Amino acid sequence: MKRLLFIGLLTFSISSHAAKVDTISIQSQALKKITKCIVITPTTASKEGQNFPVVYLLHGYSGNYSSWLSISPKLIQQADALGMIIVCPDGGYGSWYFDSPIDSSIRYESYMIKELLPYIDGNYPTIKNRTGRAITGLSMGGHGGLFLSIKHIEQFGAAGSMSGGVDFRPFPNNWDIKKALGEYANNATIWDSNVAINLIDNLENKKIALIVDCGVDDFFITVNRNLHKKFMDLKIDHDYIERPGAHNKAYWENSVDYQLLFFKKYFSQGI
Repeated sequence: MKRLLFIGLLTFSISSHAAKVDTISIQSQALKKITKCIVITPTTASKEGQNFPVVYLLHGYSGNYSSWLSISPKLIQQADALGMIIVCPDGGYGSWYFDSPIDSSIRYESYMIKELLPYIDGNYPTIKNRTGRAITGLSMGGHGGLFLSIKHIEQFGAAGSMSGGVDFRPFPNNWDIKKALGEYANNATIWDSNVAINLIDNLENKKIALIVDCGVDDFFITVNRNLHKKFMDLKIDHDYIERPGAHNKAYWENSVDYQLLFFKKYFSQGI
């Protein structure tokens, strides 16, 4: 792919039977910088002609590409056990995974869709269509999972959110959002068009497999309940889960297990 320059590759294995973990560096034209990404590939990927579904795992605010392996090291074994490639991109300190209309350095939607997805498909044994591709994440990444999948539904067959900031408008002064979208009071229309909960208004039922979960002690529980209600009002099929937990590592380490199983079922059976 001409627009992406492969800068470096670090490969390491946990054991002779573990999945392969690559740390790749990509020169992004959208972001105008080199950005890193972790790719976990099943051991059996060495067999010629075998292709795998891909799950993109997005980190939260102030995280980076390595956050998910820190939260859940067993992702390496899960890639093997579930037969899927797991990709952990770097979404920047506070990008929320959209393209900012006021800051040209925040173009993570373009990076993800136009650069990273084609790069992964071009360099790894993936199933190269939406039926073999899912996306989810935690907190800011939960917003990104729903935002990117619904806005680019031709790219993803399944999506999820864990403790997601699926509607950040109740928090206008938090997490650098106004850096990307301007002050909410003066830019409400811009905020409205870049928040995940608003993208479902025209979503066709069964077009995408959806899973959303949030801990009952999470500060995002209200916006997730609002999202669930909107899905119900619009008669859009989805899995929605509330369980004990807060906005923390312990919750996400547990949550990702359920979401990966959901995606495994989708990849095996389709919608």
